[in-house]
Amino acid sequence: MNFAHSNIQIGIINKNSDPGTGKIWASCPNNSVQDVSAAVESSYRAFQAYRIVNPRTRAKFLLKWNDLITAARDDLATILTYETGKPLAEAYGELDYALSFTWWFAGEAERIQGNIAVPAAPGRRVFTVKQAIGVAVALVPWNFPIAMILRKAGAALAAGCTMIVKPSPETPLTCLSLAHLAAKAGFPPGVFNVLTTDQKNTPSLSEALCKHPLVKKVTFTGSTAVGKLVAKHCAEGLKKVTLELGGNCPFIVFDDANLEQALDALMLLKWRHAGQACITANRVYVQAGVIKKFTDMLTEATGKLKVGHGVEKDTTMGPITTPRGITKAKNQVEDARKHGAKILLGGKTPDGLKGYFFEPTIITDMKPHMLISQEETFAPICALYEFQKEEEAVRMANDTSMGLASYFFTKNVDRTWRLLEDLEAGMIGMNTGEQLPPH
Repeated sequence: MNFAHSNIQIGIINKNSDPGTGKIWASCPNNSVQDVSAAVESSYRAFQAYRIVNPRTRAKFLLKWNDLITAARDDLATILTYETGKPLAEAYGELDYALSFTWWFAGEAERIQGNIAVPAAPGRRVFTVKQAIGVAVALVPWNFPIAMILRKAGAALAAGCTMIVKPSPETPLTCLSLAHLAAKAGFPPGVFNVLTTDQKNTPSLSEALCKHPLVKKVTFTGSTAVGKLVAKHCAEGLKKVTLELGGNCPFIVFDDANLEQALDALMLLKWRHAGQACITANRVYVQAGVIKKFTDMLTEATGKLKVGHGVEKDTTMGPITTPRGITKAKNQVEDARKHGAKILLGGKTPDGLKGYFFEPTIITDMKPHMLISQEETFAPICALYEFQKEEEAVRMANDTSMGLASYFFTKNVDRTWRLLEDLEAGMIGMNTGEQLPPH
């Protein structure tokens, strides 16, 4: 996309399925390793001119892009729903969240400032000048494709870098739509390039991007396992790399919590996009004194969810995006059942629905050795664990190789201060499960 000249093999097609029906509904170019050099060289040529574009001009490009995305909001939300399966209401929510990045970074473009320092040596000054690093590569996931692209591209384009986006094979069309709007906004050819591909070519194409000598920065959002591979590839060239990886997030409810408040937060956090968010609540720890009451409240509220295709107006939870997700969900539920857990609700694919659906599932009597405890679920499965004391909850919450986010609900002020320091996570929600800004 945006290539001034390219040898991309357009005849090779990647077919895309609608998760709500399982049917092919669109296709796009299936690029391979052979197409990487053309994309990178295009971005590198564009960088030579774009790096010296006035910051206010870059800000105007971003604001125009923001306006065009806003104007295309309905079309983009529809594409997003057909690619990911999420209900239209959630697709609009993602767009609003995503647009906060283009708006923010448009303002930041003119705030890139260096500094002057007085060193120990007399009669000298140290000047720090901040300059764009060069061609940046973004490897983005399928669960929030618009938000992840605009968060990464907004920063790069504001700074004067050019960017190549490699979208997930499941969600290329949202990315291509954003690239089309970027061109209409005035970004020169090569400043925002896109390489679409299929599942088979993704590892080799991504590796080639990470290792290309003209690529100076890589940003990746996805699983911890793949993040390790990306870091390894970038280490060979000592490239700058930013990773946002898996989140096996704990959600802790204490005896003194406002249970209605905790329930409202969990319902939004757990079932959004059928549990396919890195910050979703994966392990729900409830203190013994309220676990029965809270479980009953959660089961009743979850039973009211309407599972269906994302474009249907009354749908409150859509399908899982990929058939691989169904297989993983089934394996986790069966593992929990085999080791003594109780399935209170769901636990299987629903009858009468085509596509990649899985019922909202609630499991109790969970234990640390079960698969759900150790893996990022990425499915509509809510696993409940009972605990007695605060120290026990903290120990179990921190017992993971991941540390993206944690949540806790309590009205004890002393406990609040302890948990803010004791929980090992990059983001901590205190009496809230919402990590996104209000729309």
